[in-house]
Amino acid sequence: MSASTFHVGRTAVYDLAELATTSPADREVFPFPSPTAVPKELVHRASADQVLLTDWQRLDDAHFSVTAQWPRNHSFFTPVAGGYYDPLICAETIRQIGNLLGHAEFAVPFGHNFVLWDLSVTVHPEHLLIGRTPAVIDLDITCVETKRRGGRLSGMVYETVARRDGHIVATGRTSFTCTSPAVYRRIRPERALRPEHRALPLTAPTAPQGVGRLSPTDVVLSPIGEANRWQLRIDTSHPVLFDHPVDHVPGMVLMEAARQAAAAALGRRSFMPLGISSEFKRYVELDVPCVIEAERVYEDAPGAEEVVRVTGYQEGELTYSAIVRASSYSC
Repeated sequence: MSASTFHVGRTAVYDLAELATTSPADREVFPFPSPTAVPKELVHRASADQVLLTDWQRLDDAHFSVTAQWPRNHSFFTPVAGGYYDPLICAETIRQIGNLLGHAEFAVPFGHNFVLWDLSVTVHPEHLLIGRTPAVIDLDITCVETKRRGGRLSGMVYETVARRDGHIVATGRTSFTCTSPAVYRRIRPERALRPEHRALPLTAPTAPQGVGRLSPTDVVLSPIGEANRWQLRIDTSHPVLFDHPVDHVPGMVLMEAARQAAAAALGRRSFMPLGISSEFKRYVELDVPCVIEAERVYEDAPGAEEVVRVTGYQEGELTYSAIVRASSYSC
């Protein structure tokens, strides 16, 4: 379980708060004329540099077309396996779509929390090779389930097909629920919402080359002296993983922890996961140690994909689980 919220004010160009509370039926023309990127508030980012989506269009009540652009060298989603886009940039693109559609098409007010319950992505590496210009991604979105309460969106399940130059580069599935500020205050521990709430002291990173990263600042695992077990490393000053203040660990941090744990379990220095499927069971608190465990799942068939099951625990309770798939060869 992972939630996100973002408070915004009025912009100089258009009123985002008005957009988020206006019925889509009343908006025949979008107020964003072919932007280079959608407004950062719509995807719950504080930095415009972290916005991956560039435009969107409603096709009918359940289908949308979204475009994205991936930079050739993102500050965090760095190239993997000798020059390929990081599959986690696909996951972040898919995550941003839920916030965008929730606000811009389903009138979820700003200040409401989006609670992420699961996120899965499968990639086709042959179409992830980084070219000489940023990749333009066309995304087909199908809302397979929408829930409403009191006339307002309360939850959604959507599927994504991402294409690059007409080729399917990734597919994904996501579900989230929307929570009002009042309800969110009731379900969260009081201490977590206090202004003075702080994360655990920052722990030392495991060696980046052992978890498929280049920089120790991007490592989210700390060694605890046991094979395939780590403590989640929570660096709330990280400019991408913690783009803005939050009261719990974001879901994308847990996705990254799963990827790094799988890389370590498989002994891959440069790691290209073929797929990651995550389920978020509980909020991962900032001020409680979270233990990450990785277990290889062996297949009998020669040449079969490698599969790693990654789990996270706080105070003995399962917080999230992930299945990471990789090719049988070393990349």
